[in-house]
Amino acid sequence: MSEPAQSRLLTPPAAAAGGLRERAPAKVNLTLRVVGRRADGYHELASVVGFAGTGDRLELEPGPELALALRGPGGAALAGEGDNLVLRAARELAARVPGLTAGRFVLDKRLPVAAGIGGGSADAAAALRLLARANALAPDDPCLAAAALATGSDVPVCLASVGALMAGRGERVTPLALPRFGMVLVNPRVPAATGAVFAALGLAPGAHRPAPAVPAAFAGREEALAFLRGEPNDLEEPARRLAPVLAEVEAALQASEEARLVRMSGSGATMFALYDDCRAAARAARRVAAGRPGWWVKSTVLG
Repeated sequence: MSEPAQSRLLTPPAAAAGGLRERAPAKVNLTLRVVGRRADGYHELASVVGFAGTGDRLELEPGPELALALRGPGGAALAGEGDNLVLRAARELAARVPGLTAGRFVLDKRLPVAAGIGGGSADAAAALRLLARANALAPDDPCLAAAALATGSDVPVCLASVGALMAGRGERVTPLALPRFGMVLVNPRVPAATGAVFAALGLAPGAHRPAPAVPAAFAGREEALAFLRGEPNDLEEPARRLAPVLAEVEAALQASEEARLVRMSGSGATMFALYDDCRAAARAARRVAAGRPGWWVKSTVLG
């Protein structure tokens, strides 16, 4: 399986005709506790993760060559990358499955890049699901899980793209049913470098913190909210120091009296707000977008 030198940007509406298709939903860290730092430099996490109704889209035209083309509003930001996570995931799976049929991927990039909502990881997971379909691999084939973790720490939880508790550096994923919420995602179009945010957290190698106790299930929306409010995102404070605009994003979301919870996802700089229903989320999104037309604002659902 040969490797392309770099990704290529398509002009709409070109796409992979007749290929396989997968959604790559945005990953939202509803909580994110950093509970340790290992000797190898990886941080140990405990995070309740949900998935949004919005995301990127990926297509695959199976064939002998591995290639990636890009389109969509975020495609230009990735053009020229030789190590896009879609390609990396395909290579990792090929290293574990002799004779793997690859092909030409087309990524419709709709999510902002470096935004803390797992766009690249979701794309990689979607690529693995497509390759599994193209090669008749079972969804629980251990090669998929191994390739996912080798590609990136967030890819294993994105592989199933259902509510879960993510632990370790991302390799331990326990399904967790989450109530349905309306949700607004807001990114001020300021990229947040994950490494810089973790460095600003300042956790020393070998440090350990108590891991939170996460219930096996939530009885409903109010019980889930009570838990989420007590378990913050440990990366939000250091991210705010690096990206002060997050305070403005929070204020814009908090201005809606219908918001039930406002928080940053991942290492930022996307923030989310949860609502009782989609109508409340849509109203809030319109207000934020009207006041900040330069921001990326998306009304969607969670759960």
